Amino acid sequence: MSGEDVEITDSSDDTKLYATFEHYEEFVSLRDQFLSIDIYTEPTGDEDRLESLVLRKITMIFDTYQEQPYLLDPYLERLFEPVVGTLKSHAKKFVSSSSVPVAKWRLHRLAGLVYHFIKFRGYKTITRFFPHEIADLGVVLDYISAPNSPAQDVAQWALRYVVLLWLSLVCMIPFDLEQFDESGHVGETASRIEGVAKSFLGRAGVDREGAALLLSRLYMRKDMVDRLPNFLSYGTTTVEGLSDPFLGMGILRVVCEVTKLGLAEQIQSQRDPILRVTHVLEGNPSLMGNTIIRKLRTKIISRVVIRLLPARTRRLRAKGRALTDTGAAGAGDDPEDEIDVPEEVETVLEELFKALRDKDTIVRYSAAKGVARICERLPADFAEQVLDQVLELFSIHSIAVASIYDMPSIAESTWHGACLACAEIARRGLIPDERLSELIGWLSRAIYFDIRKGAHSIGSNVRDAASYVLWSLARAQSLDALKPHALNLARHLVTVSLFDREIHIRRAASAAFQEYVGRTSLFPHGIDVLRKTDFYAVGIRRNAFLVAAPEVAEHEEYRPFLIDHLLSVTLRHWDPAMRQIGAQSLRAICELDLPKLGPEAASRAAKLLTVPDSGDVHGALLALTELAAAFRDSKQSNELEAERRKVFAFLSIVPLKTIQSPRQELVAEAACRLISTGITLPETQHAQSTVPHWRHVVDSGLKSRSVAVQEAAAAALAAVSRLVDCSAVVDRLIKEFEGGSGHMQQSLARALGVLDYASHPHGVEAAVRCLLRMVDRKSGSQNVEARRNAFESMPQILDNVSSALTQNLSPEAVREMTDALLDGLTDYTSDERGDVGSWVRMACVKGLAAFIQTLFARAASLPAFSSYLPPDQYHNAIGGILKQGVERLDNVRQQAGDSFVTLLLLPLPPVEHPERWRIHGQAKMKELFLSENESVGWNVGNWLFPRAVQLLDYERYREQLLTGIILSTSTKTDSTQRPVATALVNYALQLPIVTDEPDHYDQRSLARDLVDQAQKHVTSNNVVIPVLQTVNVLLEADAFEELPRDPDGLQTLRSLLALVTRNVSRLKNPQRINVSMKCLVNLLPMAELQGECIAQLSQFLSHQFPRVRADTAEYLYLVLSSKDTGLETDEVEEVLLETEWSSTDKAKVDEIAKRCVDLLRAARAS
Repeated sequence: MSGEDVEITDSSDDTKLYATFEHYEEFVSLRDQFLSIDIYTEPTGDEDRLESLVLRKITMIFDTYQEQPYLLDPYLERLFEPVVGTLKSHAKKFVSSSSVPVAKWRLHRLAGLVYHFIKFRGYKTITRFFPHEIADLGVVLDYISAPNSPAQDVAQWALRYVVLLWLSLVCMIPFDLEQFDESGHVGETASRIEGVAKSFLGRAGVDREGAALLLSRLYMRKDMVDRLPNFLSYGTTTVEGLSDPFLGMGILRVVCEVTKLGLAEQIQSQRDPILRVTHVLEGNPSLMGNTIIRKLRTKIISRVVIRLLPARTRRLRAKGRALTDTGAAGAGDDPEDEIDVPEEVETVLEELFKALRDKDTIVRYSAAKGVARICERLPADFAEQVLDQVLELFSIHSIAVASIYDMPSIAESTWHGACLACAEIARRGLIPDERLSELIGWLSRAIYFDIRKGAHSIGSNVRDAASYVLWSLARAQSLDALKPHALNLARHLVTVSLFDREIHIRRAASAAFQEYVGRTSLFPHGIDVLRKTDFYAVGIRRNAFLVAAPEVAEHEEYRPFLIDHLLSVTLRHWDPAMRQIGAQSLRAICELDLPKLGPEAASRAAKLLTVPDSGDVHGALLALTELAAAFRDSKQSNELEAERRKVFAFLSIVPLKTIQSPRQELVAEAACRLISTGITLPETQHAQSTVPHWRHVVDSGLKSRSVAVQEAAAAALAAVSRLVDCSAVVDRLIKEFEGGSGHMQQSLARALGVLDYASHPHGVEAAVRCLLRMVDRKSGSQNVEARRNAFESMPQILDNVSSALTQNLSPEAVREMTDALLDGLTDYTSDERGDVGSWVRMACVKGLAAFIQTLFARAASLPAFSSYLPPDQYHNAIGGILKQGVERLDNVRQQAGDSFVTLLLLPLPPVEHPERWRIHGQAKMKELFLSENESVGWNVGNWLFPRAVQLLDYERYREQLLTGIILSTSTKTDSTQRPVATALVNYALQLPIVTDEPDHYDQRSLARDLVDQAQKHVTSNNVVIPVLQTVNVLLEADAFEELPRDPDGLQTLRSLLALVTRNVSRLKNPQRINVSMKCLVNLLPMAELQGECIAQLSQFLSHQFPRVRADTAEYLYLVLSSKDTGLETDEVEEVLLETEWSSTDKAKVDEIAKRCVDLLRAARAS
């Protein structure tokens, strides 16, 4: 079978649902192929790999149906019996002749296949298909107990597990086990089975589970009942001082299975020894620290009591109630309610109540199910007492606290256990109607349980369990009992489904709401609300808060409750993101009736400003900010102006010292945001302002180190600039901040860009000059973020004043800003964070595109458009953007690509001779980048570079494009370097050697341009090395193979040769030496340059650096052996291979290097 058949389903099948077992034929084929293997012969390496592959394919089919295992049930017997039959044949053969060797790993894979069946469908289902003839008992027992049995091998865990399960089935045969004993050895078979099981009871793997199941089934046999007391005695003695948790788990698992499935009489007679095991276990702290052991202990004590009580003496009052049932389904009085409750019940219930407060969920859940199952069998009055005890768990940590949020974190376990117990009791219809009110009261608090613990919170499991209880009540309680609580429940559930932080809680509450709507029809507007808060609607937090919540709030029954929750809970949440989105949701709901709801919500939110907790203050400020924005943007903004001023006045409640505290950045940001949305013209006047210190808030925000606070302060200043002239403020900021620290420069650059220069001049010329000074490469800011912010502010200013551009900015100022943006494209600053200059380059790319868009849009109103955007400057900008579009960083390329495509689609400006601003090769570029049906990003190198290299045809942008391609070709990033190198080579190979056609490239020009770039910056390794690496890529691909035929091309190659061989001994950069050497060697196959190249080889073969000599010899050998040089080079290749070029004996190496050169000269002469 070929490896290509491995794929069973494609990636889309991960969530596919099947209607039938579609892979039946394939499964049978693979199984038969697997079973055809002879497990008695060792496989070869290829066979071993093939068999492993077949097993893997089978397991992949199992995995495909893991979510729908029942689909295999009709085929399960046919699929499984041949597999287990093969295992049985092996066991019989081994028992009859144990000397027959077996292939260990083939047997392991066979047992693994059986195990995968069990794992897939469960041991209870699969065990039924094991062979269970009378003769099988001896076979299985002899097989697993033999000293040389494969099952004794440590690695054969799957085999042991399977055989133990098989034995657990066979030992249940309805015949006395003494029939299998030899005469005189009564009880030997049972003892052997018991011994085998006990030997595996302490294992760490699944074979322990198989052994426990075997022992439990053995002890449940009527003829083996007398062995259980001995095992319980053994268990009591063992666990008393045991430290090995695995043996403890095995013993408890046996007892657990016996108490679950054993005869009631057997359990009742052995209740004291069983409970003694659990009591002794409680005194072993080593074992009680294990979660699994505590869970098993909880199961045992609850099951013992359940077996002591009469089976189901109470009828379920609502089990199976029809969806349309409108009446109660009460249980009535049961004559069997009067029973004697064993004294052990009270003791065990105390233990279970303690387990409900366990630190681990699985223990609490086991205890909850145990309590509910016991309640099912107890008389009504006793069951109600149990419910009282469960409800009292809620009050343990609630007595001395003001609210649920003040409880200790340990309360989480208690409340979770109590909720689980209530859910299990409610699910069984055991909650009396008169107790429903008290229970719902506690659940109304549990559904909001959220306690902060450090940087996170706990309690989501409590809220989830509370939703489970409410869901259970909907299924079990009568309509008459639920009706008084319907509105309260509806409000709580819809609030949690909309406003909880966790997605699974929102969905759990939505499911409970749906259950009530479907079963009771008691919830107001149930169907409509459910449509707005269904599983998918509440799945995304933003959608739940900002879309679903306002839709639900349209119903008056829910609106006050939602607003109250946002103000009292969400705005005080520990997570700042929740406070933020909660404030936005509050605004959306209040906008339903803003004149009525807005002022009331604002006054309630303002009360939180006096709370000592900074989180509450932050939430209140966020809410006031959103409400102020709502008042401002409302159609009734004039009537609501007074309310907006009231909201702004609330800022005076927060002390300035609190806002300016270095640890209160969130509060400072929110305060600045409130100023930006709430400031009005009267507030800007000192005499009329209700918040005298608002200027200090903005000023301290601008000086903050936090970027978020700086942005908020800049937004506040922008809002003020729309109301009054801020020229004096701008002058002061420039004086204070321009020469300040880096973060002050960042803040200044950001603030100057957001001012509303259209409303008032604000000293726009001074602002532009300041920004130009900041980005000056020689005397400007050394802070890269400040330069980035300055470049981002320039297009903002231009767009702001574009409606009156001639009155605000001179053509010289606009051109200077454009030149500055072009210069910013060459910022390649790096620090410990990496290429931080890319932030500047991306800002400049966006800035240039925005400049061009703004100026094109205003071209008709500009008397001298070409003085604002000269055509030459425009084309320089296009070339600069294209250069960034082919460089090495994916995000820079993507930004440049987006900007370039935007410019490509711009119509020409409506001015005289508009064709001067037409992009060269515009039609070709649209064909290359806009003809795709699917939009592919410029960050995808394999898509971009084959298209981008074709733009080299256009001479106007060629130099800039080639520079960008060179940088990408020399990068170490494989996802960029490989596609650009391939594209450049393919492009160069199809170029003519020489052409005179306009806007067409040729190989001669390409080579000349590359060499010219290196020669212009011959002392800069940052330029020369990338150029030479690009040349090497082309030479290695024989792209310039025909170039020497052209005289000018040959002269260009000679210039390249001179460049790479000049002053080699003086070069100190190993990378430059290496790339120069490769260029020289790659020029060697060209006959016209061969002599000159051979003469220069000795510079590298006898270089002072041993590594250079070794690399040269290796690379020269590769070229000589792989390329056609026209020389007989066998002897030279032999010398290159045999010489130790990194030797410290320099004289010897020099001599050998000279010999190599002489041999090459001789070969050329011949």
